[in-house]
Amino acid sequence: MSIRPVKHESIARPAMEGAGVKLHRVFGFGDPSMTDPFLMMDDFRNDDPADYIRGFPWHPHRGIETITYVLAGTVEHGDSLGNRGTMGAGDVQWMTAGSGILHQEMPKGDFAGRMHGFQLWANLPSSLKMTAPRYQDIKSADIPVVVDDDGTAVRIISGGFWGKQGPVDGIAAEPVYLDVSVPPGKKKTIPVDTYRSAFAYIFAGSGTFRDASKPFGVKVEKEFQGEELNIRDLSGNRTLVVFDTGDNVTVQASEKGIRFLLVTGKPIQEPVAWHGPIVMNTRAELQQAMEELRNGTFIKPAH
Repeated sequence: MSIRPVKHESIARPAMEGAGVKLHRVFGFGDPSMTDPFLMMDDFRNDDPADYIRGFPWHPHRGIETITYVLAGTVEHGDSLGNRGTMGAGDVQWMTAGSGILHQEMPKGDFAGRMHGFQLWANLPSSLKMTAPRYQDIKSADIPVVVDDDGTAVRIISGGFWGKQGPVDGIAAEPVYLDVSVPPGKKKTIPVDTYRSAFAYIFAGSGTFRDASKPFGVKVEKEFQGEELNIRDLSGNRTLVVFDTGDNVTVQASEKGIRFLLVTGKPIQEPVAWHGPIVMNTRAELQQAMEELRNGTFIKPAH
C-alpha cells in the first residue's frame, strides 16, 4: 500500500462569473496538466441573493463536460436543445457539451437565501470533442451513500466505491466523484486508482492529508499564501489538495471533522487550446468554433 503524498495545496480565490455571480475559483486557467483531465472548478457559496441571483445567462460550451453539484438552493437551467429543469439540494447534473450547446444556469436560494454548489469542468479527448451533447440529471435520492463502521459517510456520484456504483455513467475520463464526511478525530485511508489524477477539495471542517509517515516538523510552502506551515497544520475550508501518485489517500480529521470532495480521473494527456467556455486541441479548432458562433452554425443537427 502506498499513500499518495500531497504535491500541491492552495486556497480557492474570489472571482466573478456570469452576469455578476460571486464565487471562489478552486483551480482553472493555469496549467491544465496538474489536474488532467479536469480543467476548472468553482465553489459558488453565498448567503446574499444579490451575489448570485443574476446567474449565468445564455452562453456556449464545446469540447468539455460540466458537472454541477448543488448542496443548498436550486439552479434552473435551459439549453438550445429544448431541455429545461431545476436542480435542488443534493442533485447533480453532468452535461456533455461535445460538439456544442448553448445553455443558461440561474441559481435561486433556499428559504433562507442560501446558495451553495460546485461546478467542475472535465476535458474531452480529441476523439469525443465533437460528440453529440447530452445531459445526465441525477436526483439526490438516486445517489448512493455508504457509511463505514467509524461513521465515515461517502456519497458516490460517479464511479465505484466500497461496493457501490454512482449513477453517472458513460463518461470519457471514467471519473470517481465522491462527497466524503469523516467524523471528528478519525483517520481514514481511502483507496484510489494508482494511475489516475486525484484531488480533494475541503468545504467543511478541517484535517490533514499529508503523509503520516513523514516526520513532524517538515516545512512546506503553502501556495498563494507565501508562508511556511508545519506539516501538522490543518487544511480547512476552501482548500484544494492535489495528490501525487499512489494507491491510497489518507486523511486525519480535526476535532471538527472534515467534509470534502474527492475526485479522480484518467488523464487525457493531449494538447489543450482554451478560450472561455470552449476547449479544443488546437488554435485552429478554437477559431473555427468562434466563427461558427458568429455565423450561426455552432449548434450541430442531431444525427
